[in-house]
Amino acid sequence: MAAHCVSKVELSISCSNLLDKDVGSKSDPLCVLLQSVGDDKWSEVERTERVKNCQDPEFSTKLHIDYHFEKVQKLKFGVYDIDNKSVDLKDDDFLGGFECTLGQIVSSRKITRPLQLKAAKPAGKGTITVCFTIFSSFSSIYYFYFQDMFGKSDPFLEFFKQEEDGKWQLVHRTEVIKNNLNPSWKKFMVSLHTFCSGDLNKPIKVSKGFYVQSDVNLSYCRILEAQYSFLDYVMGGCQINFTVGIDFTGSNGDPRSPDSLHYLSPNGVNQYLSAIWSVGQVVQDYDTDKLFPAFGFGAQVPPNFQVSHEFPLNFNPNSPYCQGVQGIVDAYRMVLPQIRLYGPTNFSPIINHVTRIASGAAQQPNAAQYFVLLIITDGEITDLDQTRQSIVNSSKLPMSIIIVGVGEADFKAMEFLDGDNGVLKSVTGEPVARDIVQFVPFKQFASAPKEALAQSVLAEVPNQLVSYFKMRNMAPVNPPSPVK
Repeated sequence: MAAHCVSKVELSISCSNLLDKDVGSKSDPLCVLLQSVGDDKWSEVERTERVKNCQDPEFSTKLHIDYHFEKVQKLKFGVYDIDNKSVDLKDDDFLGGFECTLGQIVSSRKITRPLQLKAAKPAGKGTITVCFTIFSSFSSIYYFYFQDMFGKSDPFLEFFKQEEDGKWQLVHRTEVIKNNLNPSWKKFMVSLHTFCSGDLNKPIKVSKGFYVQSDVNLSYCRILEAQYSFLDYVMGGCQINFTVGIDFTGSNGDPRSPDSLHYLSPNGVNQYLSAIWSVGQVVQDYDTDKLFPAFGFGAQVPPNFQVSHEFPLNFNPNSPYCQGVQGIVDAYRMVLPQIRLYGPTNFSPIINHVTRIASGAAQQPNAAQYFVLLIITDGEITDLDQTRQSIVNSSKLPMSIIIVGVGEADFKAMEFLDGDNGVLKSVTGEPVARDIVQFVPFKQFASAPKEALAQSVLAEVPNQLVSYFKMRNMAPVNPPSPVK
């Protein structure tokens, strides 16, 4: 089992048109970041500084959070008007909030959304903007020391970096020096990503409008060879395409019987749907159009009821796409009473279908697309040799395969395809170019939290994606600015 993909990420927060709750002056906003811990409970992660008398704050304090690809990390941003020194926000005016997942922020890099006081109740015209960058304790670190001359006042400096759209983003604000004609600010430490996006030639602007690149005294720099991470590829524009293949063979049992693996319980779920929801909710954040191909195999399908090992759940071979995870679930429920479970259990046609699409993407000279195929099965595979060859072929392409075994069957064949006990080879002895298969039995997670299945099956995908593009010597479509 590969180590889970954990990175420290950094969020920059700004707001505009905040509600004015103070009498005689503007609000003094602060933003707090909360993360869901389940059961509709939230835990505070970090909060920004308070900005006095401002309805359009750009907070200099960055918010940091651990990023896990294999989890749905639900976040809540709350903006409050702070009028006291208490850290408890219950007695402060709420100016609006916004909920999303960390995956949505990562895949978008920058999002702007309206603030809401509660569901369907906007906070006036208030909006919040969240910008995402990778933060790492191994980033190059810079120390800066500044002196300047001001009139007798309370001076401070603000530093801005220029974004790709030409706008300036606040990256650091110094302390205030009280009543000093010749202020000297304390040295401060900023990561290379935060201060200049890794490009030492980028201009830095201070709040008075000077470009101070030539005034920066560099006392320490450690430059590392670029090693692109999963986040570099996703932030750089790589789309993760999600496809589902569902086992409709007779060994699952009659869907009308409570003993069947396809039987829908009174609340409308079964192990197949649970697996689709668990994995799909994570992956969907990394696909812009949220259109997912969904197929079945091993059933007799209308109108002629011939056996098919690759039929679209919506019965539309020209457009087998479902809108979002809910679309897959709806298509599954729609198709179930219309087909006849049959056999045999052949994996290779579904794998070959995705392989053909991934092969086309592999002809492109960039790291723009990666494919994840989820196969859900009761485990009694009949085309093992052909499937081995299909996996070997797929290992040379931008593709990962996840197999979830439902029911109580013997899953030795699935464990063999996983290759954890040795390198998987085709019948002719050709080994996989890289490990791309992850198998887990659903029953291991029957009593576990609902997110545990996705965490297990998706844990290896980030490394598999990076290993493919590294094998092809491909940088992200929009790589991070080089360190110079």
